[in-house]
Amino acid sequence: MSSSDDTTHDDNDSYISPPVLRAAKLLRYVSEGGSLANLRAAASTLGISRTTLLRLIHTLEMERFIERVRGGEYQIGVGLLALVGESAFGQDLVRIALPIVANLAEKSGLSAHLGILDGREAVYLARRVPNVPLASNISVGSRIGAHATTLGRAILAWLDPEEVRALYENYPLGQYTDRTPASWNALRETLGRERAQGYSESDGLVADGVSSIAAPVFDGTGRAIASVNVSGPTARFVHEDGRRDHIAALVVDAAREISVRLGWREASAPPAHAAS
Repeated sequence: MSSSDDTTHDDNDSYISPPVLRAAKLLRYVSEGGSLANLRAAASTLGISRTTLLRLIHTLEMERFIERVRGGEYQIGVGLLALVGESAFGQDLVRIALPIVANLAEKSGLSAHLGILDGREAVYLARRVPNVPLASNISVGSRIGAHATTLGRAILAWLDPEEVRALYENYPLGQYTDRTPASWNALRETLGRERAQGYSESDGLVADGVSSIAAPVFDGTGRAIASVNVSGPTARFVHEDGRRDHIAALVVDAAREISVRLGWREASAPPAHAAS
C-alpha cells in the first residue's frame, strides 16, 4: 500500500467518534443475542470498561433503543425499531400500525404482531396481546427464519419471484419442526399457494401446537414491506365452526388498513404471480 493510501486511511479514522462506535458495538451485540447478565464478561467481550458499559446501557435504555427483559438481559427496544421503520419506509410504520395491531389482538383473542423482512429473517417490530391466558411470549426485536413464520412468508410471497429465488435456492433452510419447509422447492410451493389465497398460514411450522395467520402490508408503490399476523394455540384455529376463516378475514382487513394508511391503493398492488 502506498503512503498516500495510508494517509487517506488515517484521515478517515480521525473522523470516527469512539463513544458512537462503542454504542454501535453494544447495539450489535444485543441484537445478536449477546448477554448482559454478567457485566464484567460483556465488557471484556466488547473491549470496554465496566463503567463505560453501564453508562451506555443506561443511556440506550433511556432512549428505548434497548429494553430490559427477565434475568437482567436486554433486547433491542421499540425506540430503535421505530426509527428503522421510519428510515426504511419513509413513515412511522410502527406508530401507524400499533393501534390496528392492538385492535386485531382484541378482536381475535390472539397475540398480534407486526414484522418486516431483513434478509432471510422476519423481525418483530410490534406485539400486542389480548387479556387471555396462553398469549404469545415472543418479544419485540425477535428474529425468526422468514421461511418458517407466517410473518416472513406473507412478505416473501409477494416479492418478485427471482428476488426470492436468489435468497433461497442455494440456501439450506433450517427446520424448527418437522413441518417447516426444508427445501427451496417446498418453500416455493408454499409461497405460491399462500399468495393465491391472499394470506399465509401455519400449523406447527415454528413450534408444535402453535398456529398463525399473516397478511402482507403494502406501501404506496404496491411493494410488500411488512406483514401482520396473529398466533396462538392450534385449538383456537379450528375449521369446523368457521373460526379460522374469521381469523383470516380479521388479519387481512388489519393489513389492508395499515397499507391504506401508508398510501397503498388497490390499483397499486402488483399482479399476482407465484414464486417460481
